[in-house]
Amino acid sequence: MNPSLFVTFLGGMILGLGGILLWLTRGRPAGVSGLAAGLLNGADDTEARAGFLGGLTASGALAALLTPELTHVHIDASLPLVAVAGLVVGIGARLANGCTSGHGVCGVSRLSLRSVVATSLFTLAGAATVLALSWTGGPR
Repeated sequence: MNPSLFVTFLGGMILGLGGILLWLTRGRPAGVSGLAAGLLNGADDTEARAGFLGGLTASGALAALLTPELTHVHIDASLPLVAVAGLVVGIGARLANGCTSGHGVCGVSRLSLRSVVATSLFTLAGAATVLALSWTGGPR
């Protein structure tokens, strides 16, 4: 099996399992933006939130150590542009009451209409951005 395919498959399985466990043990979806916002706001279940987010961070670090060729990313943009992009994504996630992990992974699997609509809009916005950048010759 191709190593990148295996790592991708394993990562998806672990993320799905983590989402299932969080739903079964805490009764909440594994939306990263909601977990992070609740952790920053001092909401209940801080240990579960910190554990889930810590697991995401640790698994990313482990993947980078084990397969650096798969996790190397080169971003050809300035730090201020990346910071503004991150801020816009964070604002959008809050406005949508969730991010791609909460809506796309957990909400769609529960057949939530709101999540299906949100995930469709995320995907369309991403496709429109790629199309616009390809037309303008912008960063890739």
